[in-house]
Formats: sequence, structure tokens, C-alpha cells
Amino acid sequence: MSLLFSPLTLGQLELANRIIIAPMCQYSAENGQATDWHTIHLGSMALSGAGMLILEATAVLPNGRISYADLGLWDDKTEAALDKTLKSIRKYSNMPMAIQLAHAGRKASTRKPWEGGGAIAPDEHNGWQTIAPSAQAFNEGTALPSAMTFDEIDELILAFVSSAQRAERLGLDAIEIHAAHGYLLHQFLSPLSNQRTDKYGGSLDNRLSLLLAVFDAIKVVISPKMALGVRISATDWVEGGWDLAQSLVLAKALESRGCDFIHVSTGGLSPLQQIPVAEHFQVPFAEAIKGEVNTPVIAVGLITDANKAETILAQGQADAIALARTMLYDPHWPWHAAATLGATVKAPPQYLRSSPHGIKSPIE
Repeated sequence: MSLLFSPLTLGQLELANRIIIAPMCQYSAENGQATDWHTIHLGSMALSGAGMLILEATAVLPNGRISYADLGLWDDKTEAALDKTLKSIRKYSNMPMAIQLAHAGRKASTRKPWEGGGAIAPDEHNGWQTIAPSAQAFNEGTALPSAMTFDEIDELILAFVSSAQRAERLGLDAIEIHAAHGYLLHQFLSPLSNQRTDKYGGSLDNRLSLLLAVFDAIKVVISPKMALGVRISATDWVEGGWDLAQSLVLAKALESRGCDFIHVSTGGLSPLQQIPVAEHFQVPFAEAIKGEVNTPVIAVGLITDANKAETILAQGQADAIALARTMLYDPHWPWHAAATLGATVKAPPQYLRSSPHGIKSPIE
């Protein structure tokens, strides 16, 4: 039996297989509200046969959006818009769905990628004042973020809690806290971006404290049936920055708090990063973390081949495989992987006659 197509349990959430659709920003929301594009895009992903779909990075506050066109879940209007999209999808798919709750911090207030993706100054159209652990910009020559006050940190924690409660009301099955890719919670973790001298900065324990406070606060308000995990960047790829050793400490702290999964990525904090991009280049970090905790670990990054994904699981390097750009390029990747590995996945009955002649159908 294929490991990739074997069941996986995250907390109390049961997945039919170990293919996870990773969050992919669509830059297509209006004032944080989901649009018809989200219904079309997420609907396609939800018919793919994957084990779980994680919605794109979803801001818990308006100033936490990466761009002015990012998805949000901070008020009744953003909740209602997402509710409409999810109800449409649920008519035709029972795939477990998660949401990635996020705040972009100093990497907020940008243009869409196809508009250049550059920072928008606070006084420009579609721009706003960004916040961060310390008043250090991501790129030189751009507006400085304001260093967060204790009141703003308390507001942030409450915003994560409120968004988590909205996510459960929407009937989502899991929450992933975004603490990777150089966004706000990652900014607090890394000594490169966190120059604070108070209880949130300096020592490793202090730098971990905000993320752990967010995790604990969400854990209290959601029901036990809802899985709660964290996405991390296991290294900044910059000397003197966040690294694997610190990630292992974080992973153990999360496990002790009842974390249901850890999604392991890398990078994104600094333009000085030197990333040795290659096939599966992030998998060793997932493997190292899996070796230290019993919490299910999700590997991601340039995993495109079904047989190689199977091997990663067989060698005990991870418990699940996450796909992002691969799914955009081939929304039926799980079907093709099932055909390759002699497995089957669920698909809508409208598609049951789609398999090429002479090939045993991988969908049921």
C-alpha cells in the first residue's frame, strides 16, 4: 500500500491521504473579502483528491495583509464573504480544509506580484504604516516599520484569537499559524529582525514567547476537534539568524503544548538569504524536526514527483507532503500520483469517466 495514500491523523482530524495543498496567496480579495476567484480557485483545489487543503495566508488585521488584495478574516464582512465561498465548495467536496492565519508585519503594504511586488509607502494609495518587533525595514530604502508596543502585541494576540473563532464558525477543520517566510511571528523569532530588549526580545525564550502566546490563546478558544498547527521557517539562510537548532527548541515547545502538526519551510526573513535551491532542499529540515518530536511533520518545497514523495515518507523524513506551485500547475496531481503508485483518491462523480483509455482509474 502506498504511504502517500495512507490515512493520517492530525489531532482528532483524520485525513484520507498525506497530500497537503499548501497555502498559496492569490492577491484577489477586495478589502480582505473573498471573491468569486477564491470560489473558482479553491473549488478546483478541493476536487483534487488531496488529503487537506490549506487556504492562503489570511490576515488577522487589515495591516497584516501582505498586499492590499490579500484575504482577511478580521470582521463580519470578511467572515461572510469567506462563508459564501466555503458553502459553495462544500456542496461538491468534503475535503478537510484549514486556514493559515497570518500577519505580514514589516513585509506588509506591498503591490501584487504581477505589479512588481514592491513596498507601498504609508502615504501612497493602497499603502499603510507597517509594524514589526523593531523599527527595521525588510529592504533598505523603504519606509521603516514602527516597533510594536505592548498594547499592540496584546491586540495582535486577541486578533489571532478572534480570527480563530471565526474560522471555527465557518466550519473549517484546522488552523495553521503562520510563523514562517519572514512574516511577523517569524520576525519575532529571528535575532536578525528582533532587536527588542524587553520580554519579547533577546534570549531565545523571549523570542519564542509571542508565537507560543498566540498558540496558547488560540488553543483555549477552539474546540478539541479542530486541529491546530504551525508553519515555520527552519532557517533564515543567513549567518547569525534563526536556524535549525532554534527550530528544534521551538518544535519541542509546541509539542509540549499539544500542537497537532508542524509544517516545515525555510527562508523569507532577509534579502541577504543564500538559499541552495534544489529538489527537496527543505526536506532535511523536516527530517531533523521529525527526529526530535512525535508531532506530525509536513515537508514542502520542490517536491513534484510521486515516487520521490513516496520515498520521503518511506524513509521517515516526514509524515506528509505539501504541494503549492505544483498544484497550481497541475490541479489533478493527486490523481496522477495515485495512478503512478497504484492507489485511488476520491473525485466528484462528474469526473469518474475521465481516465485515459487503458489506464486503471485512480479516482473513485
